[in-house]
Amino acid sequence: MATISDLSDDLVREVFSRVPLTSLNAVRSTCKMWNTTSKNHILGKKVPSHQFLEFMVSDSRVCSLRFDLQGIRNKEDLIDTSIKQLSIPNNHQVEISNVYHCDGLLLCVAKHNSSLVVWNPYLGQTKCIQPRNDEFNIYDRFALGHDNNHNHKILRFLYDGERNRRGLKRDIDVYDFSSDSWRVLEVNPDGDVPIYYSGVSLKGNTYFFAQDVTTEEEPEVMSPTDAYDLLVTDIEDYLLCFDFTTERFGKRLPLPFNPPSPTFEYLTLSWARNEKLAVLYNHYDTFETYDIWISTKIEPNAVTWSTFLTVDMSLINGLPDGFSTKLSPRSFFIDEEEKVAVLFFTYGTGTCINQMAFIVGGDGYFKSVNIGLLSNSQGTRGELVCSSYVLSLVQLQV
Repeated sequence: MATISDLSDDLVREVFSRVPLTSLNAVRSTCKMWNTTSKNHILGKKVPSHQFLEFMVSDSRVCSLRFDLQGIRNKEDLIDTSIKQLSIPNNHQVEISNVYHCDGLLLCVAKHNSSLVVWNPYLGQTKCIQPRNDEFNIYDRFALGHDNNHNHKILRFLYDGERNRRGLKRDIDVYDFSSDSWRVLEVNPDGDVPIYYSGVSLKGNTYFFAQDVTTEEEPEVMSPTDAYDLLVTDIEDYLLCFDFTTERFGKRLPLPFNPPSPTFEYLTLSWARNEKLAVLYNHYDTFETYDIWISTKIEPNAVTWSTFLTVDMSLINGLPDGFSTKLSPRSFFIDEEEKVAVLFFTYGTGTCINQMAFIVGGDGYFKSVNIGLLSNSQGTRGELVCSSYVLSLVQLQV
């Protein structure tokens, strides 16, 4: 009598192609052969260009978010989405504050930056990493990348308000997976120490927004939010790449816009299938308008940009009740083929916090998708971890 392990390779691949990431463990437990095969080969069909698998931090937990944008121009078609909360193996009760992605791996940072876990969702492997010291600050920044030999590393900016105030170099640590150890890097970008925001991993390196703020007087304590409480006289925004092979910063890279005045603005980075960067910008004076650019060339020391689309939210009909056009998206991704951007918002009050995705096009196309209601209004909300996630066989030493 034939058994499930007698299925042909083609049928096994067909089975795995239909299995969501959240159900892989159940499928692997079916038989030893399936378990072994799935952990040594990526099974399934190539993901179509119109399908996007994302990860999002919501209610202090990691969730998988699937978008299928096929046929979005046909008003009769519904946008196929699904969101599922994931459990990090051996860390079920950990509240997550931030997650960083590179090469199919997720670097999960616990609440208050108290611990680090690297996770391969496809293989179900995790690796707990002890910091070089026990001093964590909520303003610390992390990044995950790899060098040319595909050896993965973690970058950590240690925030120190007193050192920043005095214009001293900040401590920068690198964790090397191959040696299972931390090192202090004696590197820093040229010029003043800028304010760093969370970066985006692309081709193994990480690109950050950086910002130099000039004020009328030097603050006694400098934190990432203090600068805007002072009278700002000048702001310089730029992009900065950390090269994980050379373990050095590249030169300052220009952004594709010139702010009209040194006042509040909103910037966020995203990806285009791990090949290009995308940047969204809106300014205080024109807050309803989102300008999105995409890189035509990107490397540690060079970048060129082209306009992707511009959206004026004040002209859109069909926005949900209670939504303010003064809100900025917490994150976004783009679909070059359909020429649309998917913008993620959270809005509401108290226990009624909504997660929404707005699909917008430069030709006036608009569609809203209700992702769900947040149960924890204090948790990290609606921020994409990565776009167009690709399954990975990168092994973690556990």
